[in-house]
Amino acid sequence: MIVNVPEDRLVSSDFLILGGGIAGLDLALRLAGNGTVVVLTKTEAGESNSQHAQGGIAAVLDPADRLEAHIADTLTAGAGLCHPDTVRFVVSNGSRAIRRLIDLGVAFTRDVDGGYHLTREGGHSARRVVHTADATGKAVMEILLERVNQHPNIRLYQNQIAVDLITAHKIGRFVPGQPNHCYGAYVLDIPSGRVRTYQARFTILATGGAGKVYLYTSNPDTATGDGIAMAYRAGCRVANMEFIQFHPTCLYHPDAKNFLISEAVRGEGGILLRRDGSRFMPQHHPAAELAPRDIVAQSIDFEMKRTGDPCVFLDISFKGRPFLEQHFPTILAQCAEFGIAMDREPIPVVPAAHYTCGGVVTGLDGKTDLDGLFAIGEVGHTGLHGANRLASNSILECLVFADAACNTIVAQMRERPHVTQPMLPPWDNFGTDESAEAVLISHNWDEIRRFMGNYVGIVRSNKRLARARRRIELLQQEINEYYWDCQITRDLIELRNIAVIASLIIRSAIHRKESRGLHFNTDYPQRDDEHWLQDTVLPILT
Repeated sequence: MIVNVPEDRLVSSDFLILGGGIAGLDLALRLAGNGTVVVLTKTEAGESNSQHAQGGIAAVLDPADRLEAHIADTLTAGAGLCHPDTVRFVVSNGSRAIRRLIDLGVAFTRDVDGGYHLTREGGHSARRVVHTADATGKAVMEILLERVNQHPNIRLYQNQIAVDLITAHKIGRFVPGQPNHCYGAYVLDIPSGRVRTYQARFTILATGGAGKVYLYTSNPDTATGDGIAMAYRAGCRVANMEFIQFHPTCLYHPDAKNFLISEAVRGEGGILLRRDGSRFMPQHHPAAELAPRDIVAQSIDFEMKRTGDPCVFLDISFKGRPFLEQHFPTILAQCAEFGIAMDREPIPVVPAAHYTCGGVVTGLDGKTDLDGLFAIGEVGHTGLHGANRLASNSILECLVFADAACNTIVAQMRERPHVTQPMLPPWDNFGTDESAEAVLISHNWDEIRRFMGNYVGIVRSNKRLARARRRIELLQQEINEYYWDCQITRDLIELRNIAVIASLIIRSAIHRKESRGLHFNTDYPQRDDEHWLQDTVLPILT
């Protein structure tokens, strides 16, 4: 249940979940019968990438569809880097995950014959995306939050941002030859500015992705890569950060912020047009508008740079208003707010950073390199997405790995039912002063996001990447000095984290000397299976 933040400096529980999206809330409900659960959200409960997910959840539900087809589509989209065992594991558990949501009360859109309406999205060979109109994430989140609020074993604290994980190494309890252990996290209560110690037997990162490292993104303001940055600082491996998925079609309007036009619009027949009304996708890929997202995003980027136009246009007006009201009511209403009648005219769109395919390395059980620390959802790298995520596999991954992590955690509890937790030191801010130069934070934040878009966006080059690396190394020095001298705020924590994320993306992109999936380098324009058919795993910090 959502409760007030405690006054105590130390908050203990069996399970600490950082993040309140679909992955975090689903895992909270699964674990709640086995002990006390604390869920921390950075803003008001419900605000997350999950909340904004429009399209749906991919799963084999149609008798005419096959698991092998969904597996093949995922492997194809991943451009040779998907882990086949992970893909089979996730896809095989897809229908079970959907049934669980139905049992919880999620009302997926029905077809005229009474079955569930399944749409088809880019990269899929069949209709297999179950959805709730065009606001699937919102519908799932509402149900999960309702169940969380009803459960007496779950405490949900809002407006909390984790500063760093607490590890055996950090508190001087690390034993050489033994695994490093995570005991919880230091967390800033944003309204009061107080840092509390949250201690737990198991800590789970469900913090989502890192879209806000780019200036143009479909993600909400919360997506600053906090979990990935904290895990990396704590000694976890991070993989495939060069593969940032740009959603091809975000609404282009001066007053619009982070509003994407669902993949399902193209799945239901929408076509992409130049400003002069001519169609261009058939010239770039045989599947045209239903090509994988990286192809569509690169094609739009190419057309915009070739013509000098600030956007392209997505047209589905020919389907008529009744069809659009039934299938895309949210998009229809949102466009209308900005003076765009999508039933009579095309929608102006641009690509924007959307999904982080890399992340904290985990196994099929969600376990990370730190004992007691798990990562699920977009924050984790399971090998499902490879070099590019297949549309609507993201929520599926959240649900399947929430279940897998729960099973592993419960099994570990049964193996070791009685564990004595150490006394954790309180947060130490000795020697820090209140900042009188907040402008430095906003300036550095803006600079990182702009040069990431210009140098490390959809199309990259060695020169751009080298310039980005020089800039981020200098900025990280400035940010770290500021961090250790000043009292922390949400803005400073997020700036520190996006600087880490930017560095990880740049270093990963420099390492991969080929073009594959979401990573396109003009100096290495070809895919190179002989030398680069492998994950980019960045070494553990020591």
